[in-house]
Amino acid sequence: MKFTAGQIAGILEGEVHGNPEIAVHKLAKIEEGEEGSLTFLANPKYTSFIYKTKASVTIVNRSFVPEQELYTTLIKVEDAYKSFSKLLEYYNQVKNNKVGIEEPIFKSDTATYGADVYIGAFAYLGNNVTLGDNVKVYPNVYIGDNVKIGNNVTLFAGAKIYSETIIGNNCVVNSGAVLGADGFGFAPKEDGEFVKVPQTGNVILEDNVDIGAGTTIDRATLGSTILRKGVKLDNQIQIAHNVEIGEHTVIAAQTGIAGSTKIGKHCMIGGQVGIVGHIIIGDSVKIQAQSGIGRNVKNNEVLQGSPALNYGDYNKSYVHFKNLPRIISRIDTLEKKD
Repeated sequence: MKFTAGQIAGILEGEVHGNPEIAVHKLAKIEEGEEGSLTFLANPKYTSFIYKTKASVTIVNRSFVPEQELYTTLIKVEDAYKSFSKLLEYYNQVKNNKVGIEEPIFKSDTATYGADVYIGAFAYLGNNVTLGDNVKVYPNVYIGDNVKIGNNVTLFAGAKIYSETIIGNNCVVNSGAVLGADGFGFAPKEDGEFVKVPQTGNVILEDNVDIGAGTTIDRATLGSTILRKGVKLDNQIQIAHNVEIGEHTVIAAQTGIAGSTKIGKHCMIGGQVGIVGHIIIGDSVKIQAQSGIGRNVKNNEVLQGSPALNYGDYNKSYVHFKNLPRIISRIDTLEKKD
């Protein structure tokens, strides 16, 4: 896809300084810009590169005044970083604006879909599936029976949506994610053998939820595993049965949350965090990477460590942790003197 500097300026409400007809067809870092590419300058630390870049077009702040000769056409905007982000979003919308049904697919006679959908080759739509408008189902996606999907949802290649799952509007499920697989429910018998407990609930994603690649969200034993509106999950996260995650909470990669735990809204959870089951984590909680959470957490707490401590207490304690060998040596010396 090619865009001229003038077209880009129109999208961004910017001003062209240079050739409005010059065209670009790819994006680049400013230090790696080459002919036909578009880049941006937002951080002053990179200013020197604008005089060397071979990028055809560069987005800059309106306040930018060149001190040397430029070889790139400028588009001046109020905020170069935000404008470049807006352009990336627009680019993705254009790139992913697929419409139509490829062959072969399997679609049950009872499955229905709305306007402007895209269904890629080898997709599977089970009984009583309903897709809203502008849904994109990429190749090799599996959608089980009785799944309901809202408007403007994208399911990338290889995503698996098990039966009874409900997905709201404006959601994204990335490749390899699995929604609605059985929770880890097994009961021990007297002879030590484990017998499976049927998992009869479902998974619910409210509006504007993003699910990363390879992330798994288990169906509830009874009731629902629920991700409230605006939740954002990174890649390779495990959400167990009957977990509930509050609005606009974000979780980084490789975190695992055990069954029936409730997490509040506006929380930020780092990578490789482990959270035990059947606890309640309040609103606006921040958990540092690799922490282990084994208790209820109040609103606004900041935690680190395993088992996790208050963030401030952890930092104070860490001063002593790293000095333990020296402290022990001093104690040994004192005991020998006695």
